[in-house]
Amino acid sequence: MPTDPDTGYDPSLGRKFIFVTGGVMSGLGKGITAASTGRLLANAGFDVTAVKVDPYLNVDAGTMNPYEHGEVYVLKDGGEVDLDLGNYERFLGTDMTFDHNVTTGKTYQHVIERERAGDYLGKTVQIIPHVTDDIKRRIREAADGSDVCIVEIGGTVGDIESMPFLEALRQFAHEEDDEDILFAHVTLVPYSKNGEQKTKPTQHSVKELRSIGLQPDILVGRCETELEPETKEKIALFCDVPTDAVFSNPDVEDIYHVPLVVESEGLDEYVMGRFELTDEAVPSAERSTAWRDLVTRDRDQEVEVALVGKYALEDAYMSIHEALKHAGIQTQTEVEVLWVDADETRDHHKERLRSADAVVVPGGFGSRGTDGKVEAVRYARENDVPFLGLCLGFQLAVVEHARNVLGLARAHSAELDPETPHPVIDLLPEQYETEAMGGTMRLGAHETAIEPGTLAAAVYGAESCTERHRHRYEVNPEYIDALSADGLVFSGRADNRMEILEREDHPFFFGTQAHPEFRSRPDRASPPFVALVEAALGSTNTTAQNADVRL
Repeated sequence: MPTDPDTGYDPSLGRKFIFVTGGVMSGLGKGITAASTGRLLANAGFDVTAVKVDPYLNVDAGTMNPYEHGEVYVLKDGGEVDLDLGNYERFLGTDMTFDHNVTTGKTYQHVIERERAGDYLGKTVQIIPHVTDDIKRRIREAADGSDVCIVEIGGTVGDIESMPFLEALRQFAHEEDDEDILFAHVTLVPYSKNGEQKTKPTQHSVKELRSIGLQPDILVGRCETELEPETKEKIALFCDVPTDAVFSNPDVEDIYHVPLVVESEGLDEYVMGRFELTDEAVPSAERSTAWRDLVTRDRDQEVEVALVGKYALEDAYMSIHEALKHAGIQTQTEVEVLWVDADETRDHHKERLRSADAVVVPGGFGSRGTDGKVEAVRYARENDVPFLGLCLGFQLAVVEHARNVLGLARAHSAELDPETPHPVIDLLPEQYETEAMGGTMRLGAHETAIEPGTLAAAVYGAESCTERHRHRYEVNPEYIDALSADGLVFSGRADNRMEILEREDHPFFFGTQAHPEFRSRPDRASPPFVALVEAALGSTNTTAQNADVRL
């Protein structure tokens, strides 16, 4: 099939495709299922990439509320994307690009811009073929050069927002040979009150999928425990798939164990057989066990880390949770995260902070919870509790130092208090004329020069580091000399931009303008998080028990 001259669609790109859809309800774990499958195929020697399709009209995730969408994950190239791209990076061990996140907004914007430019030569522009071809083009271009591309379709089958994407998948099926494309459908298999695994939700979900012209090749049942043989047989019978194409994905203690579970079910071998790739795969006895060894490593130590934020939602800080977990893997430490609401004053939040072996103040936007975060910084500083400040947490460590150490009353960030007499945090110069909100911050990977002989140099073991960023404000250059006193040291810089701070009068006090959590992997833990956990292991008997905590 030749490249379409109107849409630019080249159907020859890409080799093997797995499309992952979900039914019954969102949040079933399609992304983890897809990432786990990719991990196993990578273990077998294949080059695997992934694409996340998000059927919302936003061009990207950058302007979306974490309460609704979870964290905004930032890629190396500066793309602000869905948090599932983070899971793909962590499981596959590869850097995704902005092109690996396809949204309705991105697709429609491109098609409309081409129409306005006259690229369609006066033809009527329609969902089919112009939008569907653009969707397929984006998937194929992201897949080009890889052995297998796993494409997760966000949302639930039957949602009106997903229809153009599902139609694109239907067309895909006609363009590809049977051995080059596979549809995997993830559904819920709940228990009834009498303990019976119920298949009816799966049946209805598959019926909905088939009504739009898609027949699943694989069914993955999300359930509390493994699917019983009778359940698998019933699903196979009513959904018209082989029994050995029905797999369990039961609840596990740690998401990094999911590849081990689906491997035991034989999902990877079934996929390779279906793709006629078995002969190309590394023999099972010779495949790397590094992932299994890593995620099942004993953890014979424990620490508690207080995460002080304003979103009582784990997904809003997913990468931080995962980075702490990765640091725990490397140090063989069980890391328990204690949620501390920065906007709350109730005693149990105070007690969580008092009991913690370390404190993390994460990034964020807006003034809500700011006072609580500043007080958490003060608490960590005054009581020698290991501290890690990320992005806004870094900036608020500067604010706390200015207020409580230097005595600059009402010192603040100009973002949070435009009337502050001491704007120790101010707008980036390149942002002065910026009005658009989406994709306009300082984004993506940037290099930081590290001062030799500092804590930062010890943390990274190098004279520079590269981390991902997402911010509009920075340390005000006019205050740098004044701030660099009474214990505060700016140990990392990008030209005249302050990137890392630490305290000479504290056992472990580390702040970074970057988001190192975005580069953390199970087999490559983020250095600042590892250093924090190591510091916490030595601080379990601090004087924090009697500290005056004001939140």
